[in-house]
Amino acid sequence: MSASAALQAIDSVLIVDDSGVQRSIGAALCRELQIGQIHQAEDGVAALALLDSLSAPPDLLIVDLEMPNMDGPELLAALSTRRLRSPVIVASSRESSLRHSVEDMGMALGLRILGSLPKPLTQASLGALLQRRPGNAPAAGESDPTAPVDPGDLRRALEADEITVFYHPQVEIGTCRVRGLEALARWHHPKLGWICPDAFIPVAEHHGLIHALTLRVMDLAMGQTAHWSRLGLDLSIAINVSPLLLDRSELVQEISSLQRKHNLRAEQVVLEVTESSLLRELAVALGVLTRLRLRGFRLSLDDYGTGFSSMQQLARIPFTELKIDRSFVHGAANRESLQVILRSALDMASELGLETVAEGVESLQDWKLVRQYGCTLAQGWLLAKAMAAGDFECWLQRLRTQRTELLA
Repeated sequence: MSASAALQAIDSVLIVDDSGVQRSIGAALCRELQIGQIHQAEDGVAALALLDSLSAPPDLLIVDLEMPNMDGPELLAALSTRRLRSPVIVASSRESSLRHSVEDMGMALGLRILGSLPKPLTQASLGALLQRRPGNAPAAGESDPTAPVDPGDLRRALEADEITVFYHPQVEIGTCRVRGLEALARWHHPKLGWICPDAFIPVAEHHGLIHALTLRVMDLAMGQTAHWSRLGLDLSIAINVSPLLLDRSELVQEISSLQRKHNLRAEQVVLEVTESSLLRELAVALGVLTRLRLRGFRLSLDDYGTGFSSMQQLARIPFTELKIDRSFVHGAANRESLQVILRSALDMASELGLETVAEGVESLQDWKLVRQYGCTLAQGWLLAKAMAAGDFECWLQRLRTQRTELLA
């Protein structure tokens, strides 16, 4: 896709920089990229005043870091409180590690950070980054996580079987063969449409519905995996287990019963737990996970690297898999610090005899890096978004056409 095609929906931009020369360079590049309306501000204070005067926010902001009165990080914090939805590019002549830190800060504030660029800007660098401009429409099952969820609605949805499962493929990096899928709960509300899991799962945990929700997802996911097995597809299914459920010793029998009901091998079922899962009743959680492992189920430490006790949990629990959080994968090819962390995690997992899954593989650069470092499996939008079961076989055909590029 060309930069000009990517920019068709960008009609206006706000350039915030205390240097008139740098603002002029940015404005000239935006004109070359056929952006018609170009606003300029010399610092954060002036930018906020300008935003207040506009009838609609600009389609893009380019924000410098070092400015008097209100610098770039301060401006990003102010934009977050205003719930700005326009994409933002961070621009600075400072070192890349500092720019990346501000990127992470902006994303943590809920802003739509496209990335960062060194100054002076160039048409090639700006155009390439703008091709990553996110769309405004959420994908199926990925609606606004801030939308309020009524517990009564969720209880009714469970009783009415409105909860369904989407599947996110996991591809073996060395062969491009699909090894398994992650089961993800999805809820299509009859009036509100798709409800984001980040919105309804915390409600389920808070209102005593997480047990019913998890067993519903497990039943559907294991049943679908059994169906694929009958078609000749030998796949594993990864299912998230809420921290609250690890306090239940009866969970072992419940999962085993579903596995036998659908005639799956226990090793086909991967139970994903996070570090926080083990911070409640530690002895009970250790007992549950050990008994599940004894029965042949596989255990995955999910979101590795996002907490403070990952190594301690690896020493305590008989995990079979390490799932590396997307924050250490996507974009790591351009960030040396992330490469060091990613390579160290993969080397450690190899020494421990664990398979590894890289989440957030969204570009060929991400794929090549995790392949170079010896990761086992990849999961991310480069390969596929989470999909309904009925779309899986069609996606398999697309993967076959993509294989040549991935294995090159």
